[in-house]
Amino acid sequence: MSVIYLLLAISVVVAIVFFVVFLFSVKRGQYDDVYTPSVRMLFDDELVDKDAKKTSVTKDKHN
Repeated sequence: MSVIYLLLAISVVVAIVFFVVFLFSVKRGQYDDVYTPSVRMLFDDELVDKDAKKTSVTKDKHN
């Protein structure tokens, strides 16, 4: 039974260490995306015509 307590304590310590490392990497900007904003203008945005969509829905309801 004491082995379970030992493994539980070790797993909690490892989880805390991983959490601290994660917070440290977030504060240092490890996950900041610096590439996507520079190429975002190269991608076409999909424009949705809301008026056309509404008319097609109302036509389907009337038929």
